[in-house]
Amino acid sequence: MIQKMFFQKLLLLGVAAVFMTMCVPPEQSDADADAAEFARLDSIREVRCPRIFSSAAEFYKNRDWEATVRAYDELTDLGCDREEPQEVYLYYAIAYEFMGKFDSSEFVLLKGLSFLPDDVKLRTRLVYSYEKQGKTSLQMDELERLAYDLSPEDPKIKIDLAELYREQERYDDEISILEELLKLQPDNDGAQSDLAYAYELSGRDPLDIYKNKFEKNPDNISYGLDYADKLVFADRPDDAADVLKQVVDIDPSSKVALRRLGNAYDKADKLFAAAKAYERLFRLDSRDFRVAVKISEVYVANQDYSSAYNWADKAVNISQEGEAMGAKANVYYQSFNFCRKSGIISTDDRVVATLAYQLFEDAELKGYGKYSTAKKWLKDNEVLYGPGEWFMADDVIKERGYVKAEGECYKWVSERLDQEKGR
Repeated sequence: MIQKMFFQKLLLLGVAAVFMTMCVPPEQSDADADAAEFARLDSIREVRCPRIFSSAAEFYKNRDWEATVRAYDELTDLGCDREEPQEVYLYYAIAYEFMGKFDSSEFVLLKGLSFLPDDVKLRTRLVYSYEKQGKTSLQMDELERLAYDLSPEDPKIKIDLAELYREQERYDDEISILEELLKLQPDNDGAQSDLAYAYELSGRDPLDIYKNKFEKNPDNISYGLDYADKLVFADRPDDAADVLKQVVDIDPSSKVALRRLGNAYDKADKLFAAAKAYERLFRLDSRDFRVAVKISEVYVANQDYSSAYNWADKAVNISQEGEAMGAKANVYYQSFNFCRKSGIISTDDRVVATLAYQLFEDAELKGYGKYSTAKKWLKDNEVLYGPGEWFMADDVIKERGYVKAEGECYKWVSERLDQEKGR
């Protein structure tokens, strides 16, 4: 009996235990707790974030930087940076910059970049922060990341990086980035100048810049002209002429190329070739008397007075400008100096000297006084065919009323000196 009662009590206790276990709520998991907390914070953020964003914008607009920083502190603490991380961390950092706290700006930007590692605006701002703190190496690293990876099409970043390389005397790196910049902006004269200077500082020949450009683009006339100009400036006119011949072959109608080709030959003392280049130029515009004058000057320098006279005479026929008359007079003057013998002034010399003097006067009447010194010399040194010479002339000359230069050295002179003008 006692045993039966024992088993009944034991059964009753078991049932009670099961009943009690069923009534106690199950213990909550960690995941459920986190979800509940997130839900609670989301509800807070839904209300608070728009208000704080509005306050931060207002503080920023009013340039209250300390209040702006406090607002962004609260935004990030609440997790409000999830929606617009770039905006939050960019203006957060700028507020610190205005407070002069560039180390804090750096900290904020690095945090923002942990969410947006490829954000160009944040990294550009970080460059500025590093610059203000004198962290040159880090500044350079960020500029390189931007210039070569994140924003390769931005010329300003390349310019900034080139300047930093220059400051750090890293000239080979400066050359590389400037070459990249010129791919974006081929007509950037400043970059071209900086590149040439970087070449010079690195011990390399700046002409290689222009040479490489032209050789890679042989049909680009502008590159050829630039290269030729630099060669002339470097006192290499022969090489310049070779380049300009290539340019003229590409565009035979280029007046600029032909003019520079003539100049290059002139500087190389290849006067006959210079004259021929200018003659080709004249054929492109046969009304340009100044080209005819230039051709005459080249032939004078080459002591080909016959050709010089023909071109000077052509210039006078095209234009009655004083410059053309002066060029023709100079042919006579230079030939006089070439043909006369030391200490002896022949009749032919006097005739040619007087033809030069008369044309110098005509040029001055037209307002062209370039040869006034030569004109004065002729008069002061009594080399003209004047009244005394006319008086002493033979009867044949007096009767016909003119005199001509007839010697071998002046056989090209066809113009005569009339008696009326000679008196």
